Amino acid sequence: MNMKRNLGVALMALTLGSNVAVAQAPAAQKDWKGTWATAIEAPLDPWDYPKSSLSNRSVRQVIHVSIGGESLRMMLSNEFSATPVDIKSVYIANGDLDQIDAKSAKYLKFNGKKSITLEPGQTIFCDDLAYDLKPLQRLSVTVCYGERTPEKPTTHRGSRTTSYIMKGESKPKAAFVVDEKIDHWYSIGSLDVKASSDVQCISVLGNSITDGRGTTTNMQNRWTDFLAEAYEGNVGVLNLGIGGNAVIEGGLSQPALKRFDRDILGQRGAGVLVIFEGVNDIGGAWKGRSEEKAEKLIEAYKTLIDKARKAGMRVYLGTITPFKGNNYYNIWHEAARQYVNEWIRNAGFADGVIDFDQLVRDEADPQKLKAEYSDDWLHLNPKGYEAMGKYAATVITWPVLLAE
Repeated sequence: MNMKRNLGVALMALTLGSNVAVAQAPAAQKDWKGTWATAIEAPLDPWDYPKSSLSNRSVRQVIHVSIGGESLRMMLSNEFSATPVDIKSVYIANGDLDQIDAKSAKYLKFNGKKSITLEPGQTIFCDDLAYDLKPLQRLSVTVCYGERTPEKPTTHRGSRTTSYIMKGESKPKAAFVVDEKIDHWYSIGSLDVKASSDVQCISVLGNSITDGRGTTTNMQNRWTDFLAEAYEGNVGVLNLGIGGNAVIEGGLSQPALKRFDRDILGQRGAGVLVIFEGVNDIGGAWKGRSEEKAEKLIEAYKTLIDKARKAGMRVYLGTITPFKGNNYYNIWHEAARQYVNEWIRNAGFADGVIDFDQLVRDEADPQKLKAEYSDDWLHLNPKGYEAMGKYAATVITWPVLLAE
């Protein structure tokens, strides 16, 4: 390739255009990149954990990955538990629900061993594992617990997928005899793959609208799932939404300001952050305090954007979607929403704006969601989430990389 050709390729690589990389550099270095993640948290209510202890039981959980790879590692967490957790073994396999392809099953190892004990507050990555992980596939993760397990295990409440529990230690080739079903994840926090250094990843900070309230259980139709599919599995999409979460204070689980370093800055390979959160801050504002809450929310956005930029990330802000018809709605809350959205659109503080509000609002009544997009006037349904994911993929742009 001559000098003129080299310069042309370099200029195109710096131009924001296509949403996905056209081709990878022939000898690109491979780095750890997130293909799936969830925001771990403490259980809040008795129905957030199984009816019986996890001790001497196995839990099969399903995740929907974004990018593929030939080498992976999973992070397990006991961060929000007060006592140790004994894990006899963990294996992954292709498949969904309670059925797997046993031939694809492989055990995770920790310093060469299948078993591991996680102390309270501890997280750990497994050893590198060779595995042919396909983009956008569903992967089953079976965690077999030992004698000691926390009464309140580290979890993610809004899994939107069914976890299957059986007595004893599960084996890949043996029947998985379901003793209990529950729609939460336990002990699993993230999955990374070795991918070319030019592969891009997005972390999404959000509340229940990102977590998937209103989706179809086991169908993987959150807006972030549609985003990953719009990128055809070429971009890592990491959903760090938590149902009921707030940015500043209150809400459910740790607010965004407190969990940001772990849930966002702690992800591997994420060069883009989407912040789409704030409706719970506004909806929870006391009468007469909406203006104050809106100002604090904007200051919080600035803090998060500044931290992300210092970590080398580009930041997109999502406008807050309408909620007229829901019990969050009153004239003060609506005024706060409009005020915050106008700041997001016009302040120029972020690198880009994803105007979800304009996308999903009813043209005849802009304070409401389109009727076909929502069942409760706050959360979206699968049709609405599909529109959001496909739209976001047109807004978040990437450098074009050309093969030699």
